[in-house]
Amino acid sequence: MQRLFGWPGAIDAYIMRIVLLSFLIVLVSLTSVIWVTQALRGIDLMTSQGQTILVFLGITSLAIPLLALIIAPIALVIAVTHTLNKLATDSEIIVLSAAGMSPSRLIRPFMAATLIVSIFILSLSVYIAPECLRALRRWNSEIGADVVANVLQPGQFIKLGKLTLRVRERQPGGVLAGVFIDDQRNPAERINVIADSGVIQKNERGSFLVLRDGNLQRFETDKRDPAIVGFKSYAFDMSQFSSTPTITYSSRERFINELISPPANEKLPPAEIAQFRGELHDRLLAPLYPFVFAAMAFAFLGLPRTTRQGRNFAISMLLLAVLAVRITGFICSTLAVAHPDAILFQYLMLAATALFSVWMIGKGIVVDPPSNVLRLLSDLRARLPSLART
Repeated sequence: MQRLFGWPGAIDAYIMRIVLLSFLIVLVSLTSVIWVTQALRGIDLMTSQGQTILVFLGITSLAIPLLALIIAPIALVIAVTHTLNKLATDSEIIVLSAAGMSPSRLIRPFMAATLIVSIFILSLSVYIAPECLRALRRWNSEIGADVVANVLQPGQFIKLGKLTLRVRERQPGGVLAGVFIDDQRNPAERINVIADSGVIQKNERGSFLVLRDGNLQRFETDKRDPAIVGFKSYAFDMSQFSSTPTITYSSRERFINELISPPANEKLPPAEIAQFRGELHDRLLAPLYPFVFAAMAFAFLGLPRTTRQGRNFAISMLLLAVLAVRITGFICSTLAVAHPDAILFQYLMLAATALFSVWMIGKGIVVDPPSNVLRLLSDLRARLPSLART
């Protein structure tokens, strides 16, 4: 208890450290679990398309900021709940209250920690998450435009116009083993290429299939015998089979300035403009949810209570209230595209929830189960032994 009997700044630092550390642990844990489940859906990048583990991890990791943006407010609720429960279990809240610290003073370090979390969420929503989603869109578009990576299947003859390709198998690192090419694009000659292995390489000049250890047979129309050339390395131009995709970013992938003022050169339909409006307000609301949730947590659990007053009921009611507010927010965001009034309702809901929580804190309302429910449970526990004997 000695750590709490000092300057108020020491108490604030102590509480903020617990809240922020708990928030970080919960955020990393939940985000990692959800990221793994989402990443498993993209495992075909390493199998069917022959991408490396680094490409797989790079692409799937770009979704982490968006996951963190969604999870962060919930992680803060869990962190504040854990901190308040710890302070109550150690009787530190009662000691602070007896020492003259009011609930309005005790809530300050929680709000300071919430401000840090809110700034973190703001940075995610304004820049980091959209930038990562844009990079993810560009990366997926480049992979999708690579005909060789998407069409070429091991053991099958694939015709691309007058060009026929076959590979025996795909190996780690994007290596194609047992490559056969039959090129009849030039009417004056026919070229067959057989190589032990090959890899796709791209540079400023185009896309090339770089073959290793093979031979090239050239059949010219005016000659009976083919010309055979062995090679250690041979670059086969595949540029005409790789397209440059046109990328159009969705509202979630736009920066906030584009949501406020869509680019003039893009003729957006009214439905997409409505999506921009809804996404803009989602970005503006994202940093507000931590403050509302922190106020709710303190209203339900931050007031001093005796050891006989259980906290399980208050924690259960807090979780239900938080879920109700967050689910209502998601519903409003979905409806906002067709019904702009849903945006105003979401602002009013958050304001009303925050004001009601502040009112509960100011009035010193302790959330306990109703007395009639307690009597009913007490009577039920008293009757259980007699019911068991019968």
